[in-house]
Amino acid sequence: MSPAREWTRRHRLVVFFGLAIAFAWCLWPFWAVGLAPVPFLPGGPLIAALVVISLAEGRAGFRDLGARMIRWRVGWRWWAVAGGTPLAVLAVATAANVSIWGAPAPVLADMGWSGLALIFASRFVDPMDGPLGEEPGWRGYALPHLQATRSPWGAGMILTPVVAVWHLPLVAVGQLDAIGLAGTAGITLVYVWLFNHTSGSVLLTMVFHVTQGTISYAALGFTGADAVRMAWIASGLWCALAVALILLDRPAWREAPPAATADRGRAAPEAPATDSAGRRPGLRTRQP
Repeated sequence: MSPAREWTRRHRLVVFFGLAIAFAWCLWPFWAVGLAPVPFLPGGPLIAALVVISLAEGRAGFRDLGARMIRWRVGWRWWAVAGGTPLAVLAVATAANVSIWGAPAPVLADMGWSGLALIFASRFVDPMDGPLGEEPGWRGYALPHLQATRSPWGAGMILTPVVAVWHLPLVAVGQLDAIGLAGTAGITLVYVWLFNHTSGSVLLTMVFHVTQGTISYAALGFTGADAVRMAWIASGLWCALAVALILLDRPAWREAPPAATADRGRAAPEAPATDSAGRRPGLRTRQP
């Protein structure tokens, strides 16, 4: 193993976080001088995960990530949670904006449902959009590795500020309100909770992410101050939900289930499949 590959294997999370930010931010200076069409690449975490896996883990790492991407047997109620929670937060925020602050009520018949359905479907397969661009990286790669040696709470406390900082260019160019960073922090903790309750399913976090961003405030008819207020209300609701999950489901934040950790990825790719006792070498044994 080359020194670069060995260093990457020993510091894979540092390399992943650095590459996720570098890839996402690389167009920012070119956009600022008019040489790039967009200032930000949402696919940065996906690209970073693929690079680090290829250097540090090889085929075993790709198999682990692929298995998480298609893990669908998690129980129907978690599918309902993944798809329903973002819609519930959006509905509560909309109701508050209309009833308390007098924003115009959305006209559901004018929302262009066929267009929204197309957006919903395309977000599952577009690596330059948030769900596919982010989830395999943040949840499919970083979170399992963080939880291999830390509690879900400890993993969330590391991942949350990194994800928030990663979004800074969107704030700088006006595509995300600054208060949205607080909402991002709250959502990141909700993702930790969902990921662990679904046995480490990236597919379910993608369903959550796709649903959460498909219906924009503009699609609901909110513009100007009403849209800004929606961002504040929704961010507050996401933070409140994260706090509620921490307080009401405390066992979920003490230890991650084995299926949501990356023990396999901690083994060197050159190591034999098993040792003389039939165990995989280099793995940290975890009890259910």
